[in-house]
Amino acid sequence: MSARIGAAIMAAVLVLYVVLVAQRAFLLLATGDPVGITMGVALFVLPAIAAWAIGRELWFGMRAENLGRRLEHEGALPDEQLSVRPSGRVDRDEAEALFPKYRDAVESAPEDWRAWYRLGLAYDGAGDRRRARSAVRQAIRFETAERRGRA
Repeated sequence: MSARIGAAIMAAVLVLYVVLVAQRAFLLLATGDPVGITMGVALFVLPAIAAWAIGRELWFGMRAENLGRRLEHEGALPDEQLSVRPSGRVDRDEAEALFPKYRDAVESAPEDWRAWYRLGLAYDGAGDRRRARSAVRQAIRFETAERRGRA
C-alpha cells in the first residue's frame, strides 16, 4: 500500500512540475528569440517523455500486481519460505538454489504466463531485477494473449 501512496505522490508532483514547466515554456516561446524558442520546445518535449516513462512504469506495476493477486487467488504462488537477512532482503543463496525449478517450468511450458511470473519472482529473489522485470513483462504478454484468445 505504501508503494501506491508513493507512486500517487510522485504522479502529483510530476503534474505540478509539468504545469510549471509549461508556463515557462510559453514564456520562452513568446520571446521570439531562436534560442528561447528552442528552449521552450525542449521544455514541452522533455516533461512529455518523463510523463510517458512514468506512466509506462505505473502501468507495468499495476499489471504485475494484478497477475500476482490472480496467482495468489489461484493458490499458485511459490510456497517456499526463504530466510530473510536483517536488512529485510531474501537470502540470495537460497533464492538461487530455487531458481532452476522455475527456469525448468518455463522451459517445459514456454507460453504459460504463470510459469513466467514465478520465474520473475525467482529472479527478483536472487537479486536480478533486470531479468525479473523481463520475465514479468513476458508473463503480462502471455496473459494478455490468453485473455484475448478467450474473448
